[in-house]
Amino acid sequence: MNRTMITATNTMSQLQLQMDLIGNNLANVDTTGYKRKEGTFNDLLVQQVNNQRDSADAIGRLTPQGIRQGVGAKISLVKLILTQGALKNTERDLDVALTKPDLFFKVQTTDASGTTEMRFTRDGSFYLSPSASDANQLELVTSSGNRILDQWNNPISITGDIDSITISENGTLVATKNDGQQQTIELGVISVQNPQYLENKGGNLYGLTNEAIAGVQQEDVYTDLIGGLRENVAVQQGSLENSNVDMSKEMTDLITAQRMYQFQARSVTLADQMLGLVNGLR
Repeated sequence: MNRTMITATNTMSQLQLQMDLIGNNLANVDTTGYKRKEGTFNDLLVQQVNNQRDSADAIGRLTPQGIRQGVGAKISLVKLILTQGALKNTERDLDVALTKPDLFFKVQTTDASGTTEMRFTRDGSFYLSPSASDANQLELVTSSGNRILDQWNNPISITGDIDSITISENGTLVATKNDGQQQTIELGVISVQNPQYLENKGGNLYGLTNEAIAGVQQEDVYTDLIGGLRENVAVQQGSLENSNVDMSKEMTDLITAQRMYQFQARSVTLADQMLGLVNGLR
Protein backbone atom coordinates (compact mmCIF):
# COMPACT_ATOMS: atom_id res chain seq x y z
CA MET A 1 0.00 0.00 0.00
CA ASN A 2 2.91 2.33 0.74
CA ARG A 3 4.23 1.81 -2.79
CA THR A 4 0.77 2.54 -4.18
CA MET A 5 0.59 5.82 -2.28
CA ILE A 6 4.13 6.82 -3.26
CA THR A 7 3.48 6.05 -6.93
CA ALA A 8 0.21 7.97 -6.96
CA THR A 9 1.51 11.05 -5.12
CA ASN A 10 4.62 11.25 -7.33
CA THR A 11 2.45 11.16 -10.44
CA MET A 12 -0.02 13.69 -9.01
CA SER A 13 2.72 16.28 -8.54
CA GLN A 14 3.81 15.88 -12.17
CA LEU A 15 0.24 16.02 -13.44
CA GLN A 16 -0.11 19.32 -11.60
CA LEU A 17 2.88 20.62 -13.58
CA GLN A 18 1.22 19.38 -16.76
CA MET A 19 -1.97 21.28 -15.93
CA ASP A 20 0.11 24.39 -15.19
CA LEU A 21 1.68 24.14 -18.67
CA ILE A 22 -1.74 23.79 -20.29
CA GLY A 23 -3.10 26.70 -18.25
CA ASN A 24 -0.19 28.88 -19.36
CA ASN A 25 -0.86 27.97 -22.99
CA LEU A 26 -4.54 28.85 -22.64
CA ALA A 27 -3.71 32.17 -20.95
CA ASN A 28 -1.56 33.13 -23.96
CA VAL A 29 -3.93 32.05 -26.72
CA ASP A 30 -4.23 35.71 -27.84
CA THR A 31 -0.57 36.66 -27.26
CA THR A 32 1.17 37.72 -30.48
CA GLY A 33 3.81 35.21 -31.58
CA TYR A 34 3.44 33.00 -28.49
CA LYS A 35 4.70 29.41 -28.83
CA ARG A 36 2.96 26.69 -26.86
CA LYS A 37 4.84 24.38 -24.49
CA GLU A 38 4.28 20.66 -24.16
CA GLY A 39 5.39 18.23 -21.45
CA THR A 40 6.67 14.71 -22.13
CA PHE A 41 6.22 12.02 -19.47
CA ASN A 42 8.67 9.23 -18.58
CA ASP A 43 8.68 6.54 -15.91
CA LEU A 44 10.51 7.18 -12.68
CA LEU A 45 12.95 4.62 -11.25
CA VAL A 46 11.68 1.05 -11.52
CA GLN A 47 12.69 -2.02 -9.53
CA GLN A 48 12.86 -5.47 -11.11
CA VAL A 49 11.80 -8.23 -8.73
CA ASN A 50 12.63 -11.88 -9.47
CA ASN A 51 9.65 -13.07 -7.51
CA GLN A 52 9.92 -16.80 -8.27
CA ARG A 53 13.13 -18.79 -8.53
CA ASP A 54 11.48 -21.91 -9.92
CA SER A 55 11.30 -22.61 -13.63
CA ALA A 56 9.10 -20.39 -15.75
CA ASP A 57 6.50 -23.14 -16.20
CA ALA A 58 6.18 -23.95 -12.50
CA ILE A 59 2.75 -25.12 -11.41
CA GLY A 60 0.72 -22.42 -9.71
CA ARG A 61 2.75 -19.58 -11.16
CA LEU A 62 0.61 -16.41 -10.97
CA THR A 63 2.97 -13.58 -11.91
CA PRO A 64 5.60 -13.19 -14.64
CA GLN A 65 9.27 -13.67 -13.90
CA GLY A 66 11.13 -10.39 -13.40
CA ILE A 67 8.11 -8.23 -12.54
CA ARG A 68 8.90 -4.50 -12.63
CA GLN A 69 7.55 -2.21 -9.94
CA GLY A 70 7.60 1.53 -10.63
CA VAL A 71 7.19 4.59 -8.46
CA GLY A 72 5.22 6.83 -10.81
CA ALA A 73 5.85 9.11 -13.77
CA LYS A 74 7.53 12.48 -14.22
CA ILE A 75 7.76 15.22 -16.82
CA SER A 76 11.16 14.56 -18.35
CA LEU A 77 11.11 17.32 -20.97
CA VAL A 78 9.18 20.52 -21.63
CA LYS A 79 9.29 21.22 -25.35
CA LEU A 80 8.83 24.59 -27.04
CA ILE A 81 6.65 23.88 -30.07
CA LEU A 82 7.84 26.12 -32.92
CA THR A 83 5.01 25.61 -35.38
CA GLN A 84 3.96 28.62 -37.43
CA GLY A 85 0.98 30.59 -36.15
CA ALA A 86 -1.65 32.07 -38.44
CA LEU A 87 -0.97 35.57 -39.77
CA LYS A 88 -3.39 38.46 -39.34
CA ASN A 89 -3.30 41.54 -41.53
CA THR A 90 -2.96 44.86 -39.66
CA GLU A 91 -1.87 47.16 -42.53
CA ARG A 92 0.43 48.91 -40.04
CA ASP A 93 3.93 49.67 -41.33
CA LEU A 94 5.68 48.76 -38.06
CA ASP A 95 3.92 45.40 -37.65
CA VAL A 96 6.21 42.65 -38.94
CA ALA A 97 5.43 38.92 -38.91
CA LEU A 98 8.07 36.21 -39.23
CA THR A 99 6.88 33.67 -41.80
CA LYS A 100 9.25 30.80 -40.95
CA PRO A 101 8.70 28.91 -37.66
CA ASP A 102 12.36 28.82 -36.55
CA LEU A 103 13.06 32.57 -36.79
CA PHE A 104 13.21 35.11 -33.93
CA PHE A 105 13.88 38.85 -33.73
CA LYS A 106 16.80 39.98 -31.56
CA VAL A 107 15.89 42.29 -28.67
CA GLN A 108 17.95 44.11 -26.03
CA THR A 109 16.61 44.30 -22.48
CA THR A 110 17.93 46.53 -19.68
CA ASP A 111 17.42 45.78 -15.98
CA ALA A 112 17.26 48.25 -13.08
CA SER A 113 21.05 48.23 -12.67
CA GLY A 114 21.59 49.11 -16.33
CA THR A 115 22.80 45.65 -17.36
CA THR A 116 21.79 44.74 -20.91
CA GLU A 117 20.99 41.27 -22.19
CA MET A 118 19.98 39.84 -25.53
CA ARG A 119 16.56 38.25 -25.78
CA PHE A 120 14.49 36.85 -28.66
CA THR A 121 10.86 37.33 -29.65
CA ARG A 122 8.34 36.39 -32.32
CA ASP A 123 6.25 39.48 -31.54
CA GLY A 124 6.81 41.88 -34.42
CA SER A 125 4.64 44.71 -33.08
CA PHE A 126 7.22 47.51 -33.19
CA TYR A 127 7.10 51.21 -32.32
CA LEU A 128 9.28 54.30 -32.68
CA SER A 129 10.33 55.90 -29.39
CA PRO A 130 12.40 59.09 -28.84
CA SER A 131 15.97 58.31 -27.85
CA ALA A 132 16.97 59.24 -24.31
CA SER A 133 20.45 60.26 -25.49
CA ASP A 134 19.64 62.14 -28.72
CA ALA A 135 16.45 64.13 -29.28
CA ASN A 136 16.98 63.88 -33.05
CA GLN A 137 16.85 60.09 -33.03
CA LEU A 138 14.02 57.58 -32.84
CA GLU A 139 14.60 54.05 -31.54
CA LEU A 140 12.77 50.98 -32.82
CA VAL A 141 11.31 49.22 -29.76
CA THR A 142 8.85 46.52 -28.75
CA SER A 143 5.51 47.26 -27.12
CA SER A 144 7.32 46.92 -23.75
CA GLY A 145 9.98 49.46 -24.70
CA ASN A 146 12.82 46.98 -25.32
CA ARG A 147 15.11 48.00 -28.16
CA ILE A 148 15.19 46.01 -31.39
CA LEU A 149 18.68 45.03 -32.56
CA ASP A 150 20.10 45.04 -36.07
CA GLN A 151 22.06 42.15 -37.58
CA TRP A 152 25.24 43.33 -35.78
CA ASN A 153 23.50 43.45 -32.37
CA ASN A 154 23.31 47.26 -32.27
CA PRO A 155 20.08 49.00 -31.16
CA ILE A 156 18.23 50.34 -34.19
CA SER A 157 18.04 54.15 -34.31
CA ILE A 158 16.66 56.32 -37.09
CA THR A 159 17.81 59.91 -37.45
CA GLY A 160 15.67 62.78 -38.75
CA ASP A 161 12.02 63.26 -39.63
CA ILE A 162 10.55 60.10 -41.13
CA ASP A 163 8.10 60.14 -44.01
CA SER A 164 7.65 56.39 -44.50
CA ILE A 165 9.09 53.00 -43.52
CA THR A 166 9.18 49.90 -45.69
CA ILE A 167 10.42 46.45 -44.68
CA SER A 168 11.28 43.92 -47.36
CA GLU A 169 10.71 40.17 -47.17
CA ASN A 170 14.36 39.57 -46.21
CA GLY A 171 14.20 41.96 -43.25
CA THR A 172 15.68 45.11 -44.79
CA LEU A 173 14.16 48.24 -43.23
CA VAL A 174 14.26 51.39 -45.35
CA ALA A 175 13.33 54.66 -43.63
CA THR A 176 12.59 57.49 -46.06
CA LYS A 177 13.06 60.97 -44.59
CA ASN A 178 11.03 64.07 -45.39
CA ASP A 179 13.97 65.41 -47.41
CA GLY A 180 14.01 62.27 -49.57
CA GLN A 181 17.11 60.71 -48.00
CA GLN A 182 16.95 57.05 -47.01
CA GLN A 183 18.42 55.04 -44.14
CA THR A 184 18.77 51.28 -44.62
CA ILE A 185 18.94 48.86 -41.67
CA GLU A 186 18.95 45.06 -41.52
CA LEU A 187 16.69 43.72 -38.76
CA GLY A 188 18.47 41.32 -36.42
CA VAL A 189 17.07 37.81 -36.90
CA ILE A 190 18.24 34.39 -35.71
CA SER A 191 17.37 30.86 -36.80
CA VAL A 192 16.92 28.40 -33.91
CA GLN A 193 18.18 24.83 -34.33
CA ASN A 194 17.57 23.54 -30.78
CA PRO A 195 14.53 25.20 -29.15
CA GLN A 196 14.97 23.06 -26.00
CA TYR A 197 17.74 25.49 -25.01
CA LEU A 198 15.31 28.43 -25.06
CA GLU A 199 13.05 29.35 -22.15
CA ASN A 200 10.43 32.02 -21.62
CA LYS A 201 11.91 35.01 -19.75
CA GLY A 202 8.60 36.86 -19.43
CA GLY A 203 7.17 39.68 -21.50
CA ASN A 204 6.89 37.42 -24.57
CA LEU A 205 10.69 37.19 -24.68
CA TYR A 206 12.89 34.10 -24.84
CA GLY A 207 16.45 33.58 -23.67
CA LEU A 208 18.99 30.81 -23.26
CA THR A 209 18.53 28.29 -20.46
CA ASN A 210 21.16 27.99 -17.73
CA GLU A 211 22.32 24.70 -19.30
CA ALA A 212 22.86 26.40 -22.65
CA ILE A 213 24.78 29.29 -21.06
CA ALA A 214 26.97 26.91 -19.05
CA GLY A 215 27.99 24.28 -21.57
CA VAL A 216 26.59 24.70 -25.09
CA GLN A 217 28.08 26.61 -27.99
CA GLN A 218 25.92 29.37 -29.47
CA GLU A 219 26.05 27.82 -32.94
CA ASP A 220 24.52 24.63 -31.51
CA VAL A 221 21.47 26.62 -30.35
CA TYR A 222 20.91 29.26 -33.03
CA THR A 223 22.46 30.87 -36.08
CA ASP A 224 22.79 34.63 -36.58
CA LEU A 225 21.39 35.42 -40.01
CA ILE A 226 24.01 37.89 -41.19
CA GLY A 227 25.77 38.48 -44.49
CA GLY A 228 24.96 35.78 -47.02
CA LEU A 229 22.56 34.10 -44.60
CA ARG A 230 20.14 37.03 -44.91
CA GLU A 231 18.43 35.17 -47.75
CA ASN A 232 16.97 32.86 -45.08
CA VAL A 233 15.11 35.74 -43.39
CA ALA A 234 11.38 35.75 -44.15
CA VAL A 235 9.10 38.52 -42.87
CA GLN A 236 5.82 40.12 -43.91
CA GLN A 237 5.20 43.81 -43.28
CA GLY A 238 1.76 44.89 -42.16
CA SER A 239 1.00 41.59 -40.45
CA LEU A 240 1.34 39.93 -37.04
CA GLU A 241 1.55 36.26 -36.10
CA ASN A 242 -1.09 34.75 -33.83
CA SER A 243 -0.10 32.24 -31.16
CA ASN A 244 0.11 28.59 -32.22
CA VAL A 245 -2.13 27.48 -29.33
CA ASP A 246 -5.02 25.25 -30.44
CA MET A 247 -7.80 25.91 -27.93
CA SER A 248 -9.64 22.63 -28.60
CA LYS A 249 -6.47 20.55 -28.20
CA GLU A 250 -5.48 22.30 -24.98
CA MET A 251 -8.95 21.79 -23.48
CA THR A 252 -8.85 18.10 -24.42
CA ASP A 253 -5.40 17.72 -22.86
CA LEU A 254 -6.59 19.55 -19.74
CA ILE A 255 -9.58 17.24 -19.30
CA THR A 256 -7.31 14.21 -19.76
CA ALA A 257 -4.82 15.49 -17.18
CA GLN A 258 -7.62 16.24 -14.71
CA ARG A 259 -9.07 12.73 -15.08
CA MET A 260 -5.65 11.18 -14.56
CA TYR A 261 -5.17 13.35 -11.48
CA GLN A 262 -8.52 12.16 -10.12
CA PHE A 263 -7.56 8.51 -10.69
CA GLN A 264 -4.28 8.97 -8.81
CA ALA A 265 -6.06 10.76 -5.95
CA ARG A 266 -8.53 7.88 -5.78
CA SER A 267 -5.61 5.43 -5.55
CA VAL A 268 -4.25 7.31 -2.54
CA THR A 269 -7.67 7.20 -0.87
CA LEU A 270 -8.09 3.45 -1.47
CA ALA A 271 -4.56 2.69 -0.25
CA ASP A 272 -5.23 4.70 2.91
CA GLN A 273 -8.47 2.80 3.51
CA MET A 274 -6.68 -0.54 3.05
CA LEU A 275 -3.99 0.49 5.53
CA GLY A 276 -6.74 1.37 7.98
CA LEU A 277 -8.24 -2.10 7.59
CA VAL A 278 -4.85 -3.75 8.12
CA ASN A 279 -4.21 -1.71 11.24
CA GLY A 280 -7.64 -2.70 12.55
CA LEU A 281 -6.95 -6.43 12.33
CA ARG A 282 -6.46 -8.14 15.68
